[in-house]
Amino acid sequence: MGKVSIGLRGWRFDEDDLFTDDGMWRPLEEIPKGPRHRLVRLQVVMNNPCDACYLIHGEAEKKRCDPADVVYGEPLDEVLLCDDHEADFLFWFRERGGDTIAGEETFRDAFHEWFDDGGRAPEGYGGMEHVEEAPDELPDLPDPEELYDEDLLADERPDVDGGESETNPVGDADAAENADAAAGGVDPGDGDGDGEDDDLSMDDLDLDREYPT
Repeated sequence: MGKVSIGLRGWRFDEDDLFTDDGMWRPLEEIPKGPRHRLVRLQVVMNNPCDACYLIHGEAEKKRCDPADVVYGEPLDEVLLCDDHEADFLFWFRERGGDTIAGEETFRDAFHEWFDDGGRAPEGYGGMEHVEEAPDELPDLPDPEELYDEDLLADERPDVDGGESETNPVGDADAAENADAAAGGVDPGDGDGDGEDDDLSMDDLDLDREYPT
């Protein structure tokens, strides 16, 4: 099997990690920890606005933002982009030093600062050839709160519709604080993900990132 994207383009998954030989979803606990973390984060970030659109329109006009089509970066420090703004990110990553801080907790903020200061890709700048997408719908994930650190499910991002996130209601200061503390989380590489070691921490994380080249 090859690689696929789930829901949003950008993050790539090995089909063997997600699907059985019969093409069915594997039970969540059988999926390796790194792909599981991305799969859980996709529950949170899908249907959220493009970061670049949000920087342009702001909170007051966030309904004008396009929903994200692409995700880059690491869980909890991901960059969400619509089709129109993907080229801007790729130009920043390839030509303006973004690749030198891949995996660092300043990654998303650095792109935001560059874009907010007027950084843009030249007209006609080439995009990215993405892998084949699997069905847009995510599997029914069983009680993820019991399997993951709640930080993976917290989200300080705005909804496109302007409402609060179900995973981080307005006023839930603890969840927001946890998300801030965990910003810059990356894919762990130690395997099984059972027990307390499944919690994200900077001490046991390894970089297994899929970034544009």
